[in-house]
Amino acid sequence: MSVLTAAPASQHGSNPALVDAHGTTTWRDLDDRVNRLISGLRTHGLAPGDTIALMAGNQRETLEVALACLQGGWLMVPVNWHWVAAELAHVISDSDAVALVVGQEWIPVALEAEGQLDGDHIRVRVAVAKADHVPAAYVGYEDLLSTGDPAEPDDQQRGGVMFYTSGTTGHPKGVRGGLAQVGGPVEIWQLVAASLGEIMEPAPVDPVQLVCGPAYHSAQWVFAVIPLLLGATVVLQHRFDPAEVLVLVDRHRVTNIHLVPAQFTRLLKLSENERSGFSGASLHRVHHGAAPCPTEVKRQMIEWWGPIITEYYGGTEGGFITVLTAAEWAERPTSVGRPLPTIEVLVVDADGSPLGPGQPGDLYFRNLLGIDFEYHKARAKTEAAHLESGVGTLGDVGYLDEEGFLFLSDRRIDMIISGGVNIYPAEIEGALVSHPDVVDAAVFGVPDDEMGEQVMAVVVPRDVAVLADDPRRSELVGDLEAHVRANLAGYKCPRRWELVEELPRSEAGKLLKRTLRDPHWAGRDRAI
Repeated sequence: MSVLTAAPASQHGSNPALVDAHGTTTWRDLDDRVNRLISGLRTHGLAPGDTIALMAGNQRETLEVALACLQGGWLMVPVNWHWVAAELAHVISDSDAVALVVGQEWIPVALEAEGQLDGDHIRVRVAVAKADHVPAAYVGYEDLLSTGDPAEPDDQQRGGVMFYTSGTTGHPKGVRGGLAQVGGPVEIWQLVAASLGEIMEPAPVDPVQLVCGPAYHSAQWVFAVIPLLLGATVVLQHRFDPAEVLVLVDRHRVTNIHLVPAQFTRLLKLSENERSGFSGASLHRVHHGAAPCPTEVKRQMIEWWGPIITEYYGGTEGGFITVLTAAEWAERPTSVGRPLPTIEVLVVDADGSPLGPGQPGDLYFRNLLGIDFEYHKARAKTEAAHLESGVGTLGDVGYLDEEGFLFLSDRRIDMIISGGVNIYPAEIEGALVSHPDVVDAAVFGVPDDEMGEQVMAVVVPRDVAVLADDPRRSELVGDLEAHVRANLAGYKCPRRWELVEELPRSEAGKLLKRTLRDPHWAGRDRAI
């Protein structure tokens, strides 16, 4: 048996390990399939240290690939399934991926992306698809497994995962942190799982984790893979549907779930009829993070589901940084919690000097276990995100109170968080100014009651006459929307537009984005 599936396969053999919309995989079958997958990929030429890009949905095969990578010595790169071909091509090239695993729905994007690459980057192509949908250059996923050896693989070694986040310079950047380390004994992942399990608090008996956010996201990946490594059943919902979440919780006796504030809001907007049959008695712990949660939304969720809701602050670069229980939230409803015992949070001014309790400043964190991060092939970006070696930032502004609780107040880096998803304006601005009818553009986040923030664009058109012509204005906005969607994932397309004669800039030519953004946040207790 594979190292990471041996114990649960022995203990829970015929019990479900993975559940998705298409069926169930038992622990015994999961162990068999992961063994075969490792063997099959090795047969096709993958060697320890190679990188595998995965563009697939919340389906059982996604976690099978994850487990194969973690004990095959490979680096897994989960790809956002909303991305267009150009974005996928960049990640394949930047990550040096030599293998590509693609779900059936995204095969056209993958084929287009490969057509945009210089040279033959990919050596192994696998399609998680029905036989008649597998392209000529690909091997079908099930065919690959059928040729693999079900015996425990020899020479297992630790693999890792590298997540890509959109960059302030216009291209997604890979984050190489503690989870991205490759090499050494596989058992390290068991230690990682045990450590993170103390934070994630799986139910002590018959744990069942529901994953209803995209598993390409670092938090959702962690809340899927780590519970699996700890022996929990993992139930996968491909796309978030609030009414179905309630059904899945009761049907599978879900004990643990990870949500973002926008999902809380959608759950609360369900009708009384949709909510009336929900028990939720099996729920043990509900974690939420990724974006600030409105106080009223949090209060209503606790009233509905009980004091089992735990908040955390963190990110792909730093993992979990702070944690806040429901009881602590009741006393400090705008805090995001206290740092974990292994984390030190520093608040500094513009010169890097420490600030005292209650004084807002730039937030940095240090992992006391010596774990740090860097951006793949981006030394300047890595340096800009560090105060010093081992002391990094997520780009937020806030303060610590006298008892060490952290409060967020603003964001220093140019980033939008909409529905828990990080969106970097620079790449949207880059897409806009590449349009022949645009002279200048500024993109920023404005308040949205459901999503937290929504994307707004302020554009200077080449022909300012459109400013006084409503039909031409509408036509230009429509053209710009289509242009952005053709070059970037749809969720990055601005939802609000404004056309102006010029953008506010300093004498040095620097865009004064705060002049545009701040009026939209006036009267609120924080600017994120």
